[in-house]
Amino acid sequence: MEKTTPLYSTHQAHGGKIVPFAGYLLPVQYQTGVIAEHMAVRESCGLFDVSHMGEILCEGPGALKLLNHLLTNDFTNMYDGQARYSLMCYENGCCVDDLIVYKVRDERYFIVVNAANKDKDFTWMKAHEQDVEGATFTDISHSVAQIAVQGPKAHEILAKLLPEDEFPVKYYSACFDRTIGGMHCIVSKTGYTGSAGYELYLDAENAAAMWELLLETGKEEGLTCCGLGARDTLRLEAGMPLYGHEMNETITPLESGLGFCVKFSKEEFIGKEALEASEPARTRIGLKITGRGIVREHMPVFSDDIKVGMTTSGTHAPYLGYPIAMALVDKAYAAVGTKLTADVRGRKVEMEVVSLPFYSKTKK
Repeated sequence: MEKTTPLYSTHQAHGGKIVPFAGYLLPVQYQTGVIAEHMAVRESCGLFDVSHMGEILCEGPGALKLLNHLLTNDFTNMYDGQARYSLMCYENGCCVDDLIVYKVRDERYFIVVNAANKDKDFTWMKAHEQDVEGATFTDISHSVAQIAVQGPKAHEILAKLLPEDEFPVKYYSACFDRTIGGMHCIVSKTGYTGSAGYELYLDAENAAAMWELLLETGKEEGLTCCGLGARDTLRLEAGMPLYGHEMNETITPLESGLGFCVKFSKEEFIGKEALEASEPARTRIGLKITGRGIVREHMPVFSDDIKVGMTTSGTHAPYLGYPIAMALVDKAYAAVGTKLTADVRGRKVEMEVVSLPFYSKTKK
């Protein structure tokens, strides 16, 4: 049976179309529709319920050593409030999950994991807890709500509620002791849309009040309720990988184009030996659809009559105005400008390899 977030009744009240996702009942869109919601995030601001994500604490004198053992990135030189993206791998180098680690302070780290993987991730973490002395993992997901405020007007809206000197300054950083509308929260300068914005973590019991406060505060700026549909088109337009698509238990971070967060300079981490011994034959690419049609995930990719890979995600990109896809293909066919085709139910659709991300705040 699917769970609900603390905002379930709020979504219903605002006309959200509820669907099952990652074990939860969440809005896929509102009456405005996916395209309008997507464009709001690119041009003004959108509001997302991300409370289905998992939150886990890692605490104790051995916390840093345990994180460096479990995860591919290096967390050694982080300042308080800094966030760092990482993969968590199996011994064979394939992905358990991707996640974000925040350093709250020495010996205390706040970890955000994917909703569909939360239980699997926590089980994996607890199974390896004894690999390092003096650290424990605690799942606090049930008590935490997460609301994302994304778009170029996000700062303008939140600045009505939070003094300017209380914002996190750097991208991928957070302030852990903030109060908005009398509600304690974490304010994080992060997001999964490719647009500027913030993510707020707060007590689950305050989620509905925070949602309504933000909507009322952002009314003049056109703050729009957004669902899962826009969240997916936005992240794909921004070239951001999604677990279960661009990475999974059979794909390594190096194949996914995520080598930047695999630190071989570390003495050890789970999966290091396998990753060092492997030379990826395939890689993640971006594709602009030049033929007619939409190319979705799991479509075979061809160069002439040679199968060279498989699409992992695909959609019409509302802001760009044309269809796009990502794929895992043989490295020999990954150069920008390479012409490929996708087999869409027996029909060949023409595509061209383009650089990732498709969209960014600075890329025209």
